[in-house]
Amino acid sequence: MHELLIPVGDYLSLEYAIANGADAVYLGYKKFNARAYAKNFSEEELKEAVALCHLYGVRLYVTMNTLVKDKEVDNFLETVSFLHQIGVDALIMQDFGMICLVRETFPNLEIHASTQANVCTEEAVQLYHQLGVKRVVLPREMSLEEIEKIPIPIEKEVFIHGALCMSYSGCCLMSSMIGSRSGNRGECTGCCRLFYELYENAKKVKSGYLLSTKELNTSSKMSELMKSDIASFKVEGRMKSPL
Repeated sequence: MHELLIPVGDYLSLEYAIANGADAVYLGYKKFNARAYAKNFSEEELKEAVALCHLYGVRLYVTMNTLVKDKEVDNFLETVSFLHQIGVDALIMQDFGMICLVRETFPNLEIHASTQANVCTEEAVQLYHQLGVKRVVLPREMSLEEIEKIPIPIEKEVFIHGALCMSYSGCCLMSSMIGSRSGNRGECTGCCRLFYELYENAKKVKSGYLLSTKELNTSSKMSELMKSDIASFKVEGRMKSPL
């Protein structure tokens, strides 16, 4: 059985996702999520979202997928405790230290290793499996053949549609270097989407959106994907409107 996992940036998007047959949704709380400039969900909205999803048999995952500073650890764990108490189905996390700490502190809380965790080898998948992580979100750059060669009994999740980062597995430092806002802290400036000019020996040889990647679209490959051992098919787009 494969899961269709849909992004929801606000409550209206959540309602549309449920109405259109999502098996699961993922969304961001107001803190510690990699889409700081999405509308995201307040405490009360999250409580209502969990109730609505579970009423319709839809699973709800919360993105707690930024890197966490030492001074933020207590606040991070308080947030995790709140999410656990209201009954979210899983947390999607990047920070390895926080994954270990949450597994120790909340052993019954399901954790998914985010694509930013860069889990792209059998050895890395085995490590997360041993930690008790339920699912790994594999990098968009991996081929189906590479994915199926990983024999570890852990749930595999892959992106099937949406924006691509110019950096491997979304671990980009360009925004932090140019715009002083880190994508790994949820504040990507999208500087790779800008218009650039390429010079060679002081002569302009090309101009355009030279770093901007086309969106991922696996619609022509879905029959192959459906035959694979992939557990969850994920659509990107928490910054997009539901319409």
